[in-house]
Amino acid sequence: MKAVMIMFDSLNRVFLPPYGCDWVHAPNFERLMQHTVAFDNCYAGSLPCMPARRELHTGRYNFLHRGWSPMEPFDDSVPEILKNNGVYTHLISDHGHYWEDGGATYHGRYSSWEGTRGNEGDRWKADLDPSIMVGTNIPVTDPGTLEFRTPYFHHEGVNRNHRPNAEASCGREVTNNALDFLDTNHEYDNWFLQIEYFDPHEPFYTFEDYLKFYEVPDVGMELDWPPYDKVKETPEQVEHVRMKYAALVTKCDDEIGRVLDALDKYGLWDDTMVICNTDHGYLLGEHGWWAKNAMPCYDEIVHTPLFIWDPRTGKKNEHREALVQTIDLGPTLLEFFGLPLTKDMQGKPLVNAVANDEKVRDYALFGYHCRQLNITDGRYVYMRGVEDPDEPQFSYTLMPTNMANFFGKELEGATLAPPFSFTKNMPVLKVPLREGTGGTGTALYDLWNDPKEEHPIHDEAVEERMVAELKRLLQESEAPEELYKRYGL
Repeated sequence: MKAVMIMFDSLNRVFLPPYGCDWVHAPNFERLMQHTVAFDNCYAGSLPCMPARRELHTGRYNFLHRGWSPMEPFDDSVPEILKNNGVYTHLISDHGHYWEDGGATYHGRYSSWEGTRGNEGDRWKADLDPSIMVGTNIPVTDPGTLEFRTPYFHHEGVNRNHRPNAEASCGREVTNNALDFLDTNHEYDNWFLQIEYFDPHEPFYTFEDYLKFYEVPDVGMELDWPPYDKVKETPEQVEHVRMKYAALVTKCDDEIGRVLDALDKYGLWDDTMVICNTDHGYLLGEHGWWAKNAMPCYDEIVHTPLFIWDPRTGKKNEHREALVQTIDLGPTLLEFFGLPLTKDMQGKPLVNAVANDEKVRDYALFGYHCRQLNITDGRYVYMRGVEDPDEPQFSYTLMPTNMANFFGKELEGATLAPPFSFTKNMPVLKVPLREGTGGTGTALYDLWNDPKEEHPIHDEAVEERMVAELKRLLQESEAPEELYKRYGL
């Protein structure tokens, strides 16, 4: 048995033809649909990038206990479990966060790995020319944010000089490495290949090969790197950015087509599971926001595309309604290779959902650490806001790093907390959070009647049910005690 995961970052389902989009040029995603089943109710769990990848490895929610995170010493890792049971695991990625302090414990879980450099201001090539600078040209309200991003702007400019066309792009190098793996290993058995693209994550740097499919409004500047902020731009500027994103989706489509060609060439569909997924979506002006993180977990961010081919079922070119999540993908791989789930996994194998749309769960939990708590049953989405902002909140960890640096002054207040059941008898550091965490208020949406979540509703019976199920999922996840107080639960 073999398995291939094709993973993108920030891939918005509403830009894909299999999910109803009729204007984005993506024929290879349509071709993928012919080989797979598409899940219409797939939701992220822990957000954003690395928390989602931690779910891929562990099969459990992690955002209730900490935010952006490396793999912890107590974490189960599906690629490592496979590796330790005779399945060769190989990661190919251009996702630069794997090489930063807050992600550097992931790639070591695989049997081998390959990394491609040069995305999103990656500190890759050295060129001290101060005139090399790529900016957003989109207003940034917080000067501190602009100062923080300036090194990224410089390195992004340097990187683009070394990635000047589609053939030299990071995504193309990822695909080339994936094809090398398949060329070399297609005749062997018992391997898992994870092909992971940073695209279409911002900045939306792409090429005329893909821009030619779209009418990009001329706004007198090149806009491709929106801030994580409210929209302050003109409708023409917003449309300019949206078309840049669409062009990058078309580039992703080009890369996935080359992978599909290799699967066809070597007849791998007969014994190879294929998963195509993303960590989360992206806001491109919807709800008056750019990107993710600062705003509520709107549908465009958390409702994600998922395609699966399981050769044991033979099911393809069909849609599934089962409510599934990122936490299910690791267990799905373990089951496919005949291995048991660990006791700490909350996700479920999706073999029966693929085969006959069998129900996986009634409710799905999702969110960012210390922001709103969110739950959905596939129709209603309930967002629970902070009710007691003075109730302190903590990170529980043995790996005190953030995205690209170590924890700082907050460690002065750290204490040693007793183990949770999933930390395998290891006590953990209980670290006070920095100021500034929180989120927006409570809201309830009916996706059947308001799929864009534009009009919150008031329904006491539904809200009471959603609160009860939210508390149940928090208890099953061993949410910290102070969390219940903070959210009035």
